[in-house]
Parts: sequence; C-alpha cells; structure tokens
Amino acid sequence: MEWELSPMHLLRLRRHTQDDDTLSPFLQLDTFKMAVHTPVPVPASDGGLDSAELAAELGMEHQAVVGAVKSLQALGEVIEAELRSTKRWELTVEGEEIAREGSHEARVFRSIPPEGLAQSELMRLPSGKVGFSKAMSNKWIRVDKSAADGPRVFRVVDSMEDEVQRRLQLVRGGQAEKLGEKERSELRKRKLLAEVTLKTYWVSKGSAFSTSISKQETELSPEMISSGSWRDRPFKPYNFLAHGVLPDSGHLHPLLKVRSQFRQIFLEMGFTEMPTDNFIESSFWNFDALFQPQQHPARDQHDTFFLRDPAEALQLPMDYVQRVKRTHSQGGYGSQGYKYNWKLDEARKNLLRTHTTSASARALYRLAQKKPFTPVKYFSIDRVFRNETLDATHLAEFHQIEGVVADHGLTLGHLMGVLREFFTKLGITQLRFKPAYNPYTEPSMEVFSYHQGLKKWVEVGNSGVFRPEMLLPMGLPENVSVIAWGLSLERPTMIKYGINNIRELVGHKVNLQMVYDSPLCRLDAEPRPPPTQEAA
Repeated sequence: MEWELSPMHLLRLRRHTQDDDTLSPFLQLDTFKMAVHTPVPVPASDGGLDSAELAAELGMEHQAVVGAVKSLQALGEVIEAELRSTKRWELTVEGEEIAREGSHEARVFRSIPPEGLAQSELMRLPSGKVGFSKAMSNKWIRVDKSAADGPRVFRVVDSMEDEVQRRLQLVRGGQAEKLGEKERSELRKRKLLAEVTLKTYWVSKGSAFSTSISKQETELSPEMISSGSWRDRPFKPYNFLAHGVLPDSGHLHPLLKVRSQFRQIFLEMGFTEMPTDNFIESSFWNFDALFQPQQHPARDQHDTFFLRDPAEALQLPMDYVQRVKRTHSQGGYGSQGYKYNWKLDEARKNLLRTHTTSASARALYRLAQKKPFTPVKYFSIDRVFRNETLDATHLAEFHQIEGVVADHGLTLGHLMGVLREFFTKLGITQLRFKPAYNPYTEPSMEVFSYHQGLKKWVEVGNSGVFRPEMLLPMGLPENVSVIAWGLSLERPTMIKYGINNIRELVGHKVNLQMVYDSPLCRLDAEPRPPPTQEAA
C-alpha cells in the first residue's frame, strides 16, 4: 500500500513509524490524518528546510526529526541532508530563574525596607550572599556598622534598573545579538549564560525524490519467488562496503604488548626465560643469598611487605644456608664478611619479593648443581612488590625486567657490550654509564640514555657484576663471572604510549577504552651503528 504525501509530510511520517530502517504506513488512520493536516513550515527559496525549524513548528524533539531524516536517507536518494553547525546563546538554569524573578542584587534591594535591615538577617535570605556583594558593587545599598543592634543595611537609591534581568530576557527572546561582547562575557562569568553548538540538517529534495513512499523489502521470501511478486516490489539495496560487526574479543593491555616486545628481544639474543612464578619469597632468597646483611642499611633500601601467614619458609637448602651464614658472619672466598651474628629465623621470614633477582639467585643455584658448568643467558619479566608511597610514578607493585649472563671470565667490558646491543634493539643508541652501589654487585653501574624529547640524560636501568660472596657459596666455579642488569617495564610503556600518570596504566582508574584503542607496540628493532661510548 502507498500513501501520497507532500515533501514536508515525509519527515513527519517518521515520527509515527515503528521500524528504524524503513518507513512503514501509519498504523492507525486517525494518526495519519493528524500528521497530514498539521501546518508545515514554508520551504526556503531553494526548496530546503531546516530540521530545527521543523521540530519547533511540529512541537517535536529535534532528535526525533533527525531520526526521520536518517531514515529517509536510508531509502536512497529520496532527500539530501547537509549537516550544519550553528552557535547560539542559551540561559542556564540559574539564568532562567533570574530572567523570571530578577537578579540576586535586585531581590536584595527590594527586600530592604526604608528603615533598613540587619545584615545578619539579610545574609540568611536565599539571594543574600551573592546579591549583597553585587548590590554593594552597584552602590545601591550601604552598611551602617555603628547601628546599636549590629551592622545594618540601608538603601542608597530610591529605585534601580535590573539590567541583568533585562539582558537575560533579551537572550530568552532570541535577541542575544543586541548585547555587547562585554555584557555577554559578564553573564558567562556569573554562569547565567552559555554558548551552545546546535547541529542541524538542511534537508532538500534528492535525485530520486518522490511523494510516494513504500516499504522496501529486506528479504526475498519463497512466496515472492513462487508468485512472481518480487518483480514489482522495491528491495533495499545491499551495502557491500559496510563494515561487519566486530566480534567480541579480548584486548591486550599496553603492559603486555611492551612485555611481548622485550621478551622477543631477549629471545633473539639467545636468552632463556627463568621461572618466576613465586610472588611469595623467603628473606633468604630475597636478601641473604644476595649477600645483603640482616642488620645492614643496604637491606633497608627495600620497603618490604612481610607475610603473617605463613610467616616462615620451612624448606631451605640447609647445606647452602650454612655456607651463606658462614660468608655473612665469618667471611670466606677472599672476603672478611660482615662480622655479625647471622640468624636463621630472620632468613626464614616470608615476604612479597622486592625484586626478580631472587629468581636469578634460585636459577644460578640450580645451575651450580649441574656438572660440568655450562654458560647460560637468562632473563625474566615479572611482578615485584614494594611498600612505596603512591604517586604519579610509583605504585606498590610493578614489573621488573632482568637479564643475567653467566660465563668464564666475564668483565665490565662484556657487560657494556651486552647492554649496548640490548638497548640498540630498543631504539636507544646514546648510552652513558655511571658508577653506583648495589649490595650484591661490584662493580655496579647506572645506565643513562639521552631523551630527545626532554633534551637531557635520563636513567633507564641498573647493572653490575655479581659479587663472589654471592656466587661461590652456590658452588659455581671460581673463574665464572655473572653480569646482570635490570629496568622497569612501566617506564618504557608510559613513554611509548604517552601516559604521564602510572595510575592511568595500572589499577582501578584505568580507562578500558585506552586498553581497547592502544596500538601495537613496535620497538625500534633496526640495528644502527652505536655512537662512541661515554662515561658520565
């Protein structure tokens, strides 16, 4: 069935349809008559019509008219719709109130009788605080502080003109252009006026315009084929360029994307990943095995989370424990030790590991038990925990990247060469090394890189050669050296994705849309000639 409608009634038709994609005939005849007999705005000279004007004329929500426009667009070239943006001034909720009842200062002025009003009583009025200040500024009122019953407010003038109300009424009447820029600015500062952007459609006839609109078929049924009725029916065209609905899927967090790239770099360099599945660690593996004394300030560098249950580790390699105890308390292997009473109870205390170097200690101990010794290259990327003060760059948990190389006769030069190769694969070629202190490495170095954006050298990692007091009690040969370095995973991730606050990367404040939209991580893997090595 078809209906003969005027062009402007086509837009009105959408208001009463039940299908968002096609225009169906009216469900009830009386509804149709109401739509057809309602006056419509006169089109412009070019045959077009503004959607906002049509909505106002029909007493409809503008969004409903926009829906009708889009539905007609879906039919093909029936209409043409050009999106336009216009700015206009609108009153805020408070501005509407003042346009009706007068400004705060005017209400304060009117509330003051000829004999005056106590200031304390005036301040209790709904418009008292704001109105008093503005009325004083306009010199409509004065305060007599010498009154017997306290400060008293009197009128200074017999009458006043409420310019604020007058200006707001002009805006409400669509005459905002009569106000000067300074007047509008003053109203905006008082949050009585706001500039809003209105998006409307300019609708005109399309190349396939017709006043006869029929429902387009979306499916070809067996009945249509058998009866041959499909020949006379209009079908909705297929849009072969339309994108399909994206399937629901998970999304990798930016940390995981950067972690994957770091892991790939280690694997390309021939490293083997260490097992790091024990977040809970004993103080022995976290501190004592690394030659960190139990009562030394070096141990206080880690603000540690200790466990209450289970409070102690029950299984430790006791023969190795005895060698570590002797090295701490008496010395050995060319070292005089720390000369203190080493306690097993202290070493048994459980904690959340403060670094993945505890996993490196476990891996090196297992390596020492294998005979003969075989050179290895290990790496790990996993979570560690410290009782940090939370701020934009620190959390109580973060990820540590660690690389370890064990071989005969390794020196500081080998460490620098491996670091240069590692950071070059990250796209970082300008490196400097600065002497530093670590309890379990000697010598130790901080690694700095030149940041092109900040135009300065920034720390990117820490490194060193593990001490003999750590390695020899494990059972490693005396001529075996172990070089190691570490850095955080969060810092390069924040730099890569332009995140300034670490709490926007990890935690309950993370914007999931950021996770969905974050691009693939492609660290610069192209090798480039390294610059001359400099020492800071």
